[in-house]
Amino acid sequence: DRTLSHKLNLEAQDVMEVGEATIGPNEPLEALQRLMTNTGWGQIPVVEDGEIIGIVTRTDILKTLTPLRTPTGRQNLARRLEGTLPPARLMLLRAVSELALTQNAALYIVGGFVRDLLLERPSPDLDLVVEGDAIVLGNALVEKYGGRVTTHKRFGTAKWQIASICTKLAEMFSNEFDQSIEVSDFPETLDLVSARREFYSHPTALPTVERGSIKLDLHRRDFTINTLAMRLDGRHYGELHDYWGGLADLQAGVVRVLHSLSFVDDPTRILRAVRFEQRFSHRIEDRTLELLVAALPLLDRVSGDRLRHELNVFLQEPKGMQMLTRLAELGTLTAIHEAIPWGKDVQTRLELAFNCEPESEWELEEVIDRYPLPLALAYTLWFMTLPRVTAASITGRLKIPGWLTKIILAACDPLQDRPQLFDGPASAVVEHLNGMPRLALYAHFLIAEDDRMKRSLWSYITEWRLVEPVTSGNDLRKRDISPGPNYKRILDTLRAAWLDGEVTSSKEEIILLEKLLSE
Repeated sequence: DRTLSHKLNLEAQDVMEVGEATIGPNEPLEALQRLMTNTGWGQIPVVEDGEIIGIVTRTDILKTLTPLRTPTGRQNLARRLEGTLPPARLMLLRAVSELALTQNAALYIVGGFVRDLLLERPSPDLDLVVEGDAIVLGNALVEKYGGRVTTHKRFGTAKWQIASICTKLAEMFSNEFDQSIEVSDFPETLDLVSARREFYSHPTALPTVERGSIKLDLHRRDFTINTLAMRLDGRHYGELHDYWGGLADLQAGVVRVLHSLSFVDDPTRILRAVRFEQRFSHRIEDRTLELLVAALPLLDRVSGDRLRHELNVFLQEPKGMQMLTRLAELGTLTAIHEAIPWGKDVQTRLELAFNCEPESEWELEEVIDRYPLPLALAYTLWFMTLPRVTAASITGRLKIPGWLTKIILAACDPLQDRPQLFDGPASAVVEHLNGMPRLALYAHFLIAEDDRMKRSLWSYITEWRLVEPVTSGNDLRKRDISPGPNYKRILDTLRAAWLDGEVTSSKEEIILLEKLLSE
């Protein structure tokens, strides 16, 4: 039904799965839960005397067990948590959990933080889920500790803004727990989310949201390894909750979706699957890989902003090149835009972007409009060898900011194909390069194989672009020369003469000026 509602041209075999897991009609629910957890199947045929008499799904179990506290043989991660977090963040979590306890609301830290805690990889993310009302909890935190809260009622979320009260919190926690607290260890904000369930009316849509349990909330996650949760309140402090086989997949090094329409609900999960696979040296589970490939056409429906955000993350990851190579192997890059290039040459250029240290003479800012310099340079180096019209099409698809698009398109000038330019006079080089953004010039400098081109670019940045004639527009005006195109012709000619060594002194410039005025 969901496939039809999404209006997808898929066959049953594209979304259905073949397996051997079955269960008898008289088996206990605990056996069914174990079977689903161990096999990863979300739908189990019920078989009696060799015949299928029905099917039971995860949803059936959730509807039956949601009111109950499902035992999971829980591991406790309290000691590991306390050995990982700095005191400031640990005290902050305790403060939130104590207040949640007064509201009879179970509090969990979920997703990437728990996954990375188990992998012994430090994570700055503190994503908290409340089995209750996150907005009420957020307001209570402001009332007790200060700061301010921003809320989103549709999704039941609250963001506690604490940057302005970090010093106050540090003093309060230091006195209360007799422990030194570093103000810099506090996050600027803390996200609180009400446990919920979601349904996507069509691919890439914002979800329809309903209040739910932690189990239902975790089921809406992208992959099983991100469904792990650790409870923080009261006597449950440190308990690991694993309802969807996340721990087993984490230990096995497997990236697995929770259901067959996961990539249909959110096609950007295709990119995240590859990111997690490569980041953790895991592998995408076979059926998940089949579903991923089948969903590639859906990337066409994803906004350029969302795709660019994902690529921004890829480019800045330590294993970013491996991730992008994997995307290319799976056909993901060309599914985003048919002309996005990939290969050893592109990879080499991108590695330059993150390993170079521009000389101060280039006058490049470390951050440009919230883009770190290496990221802006990477996009420039990635697309600059394409025809300008192709690069413009790609930057348009990815909704790359206008200022960066301008740089990329300027860099598309194939300077390496103009050897005669760099064999000629300096004035010709200056005339051609004038107006080209410095970042575009630096990109050409990085990949230049011709020494003459490299020397000319360096000379342009360090010397030639700074050369100006002694004569100015005011001087021409004093000579009763009417302003107009003639000004530019005269001044450009004087500048070219200096650049090409035809003029080497003010006296020689005046002689040339008199000659130009007499013509």
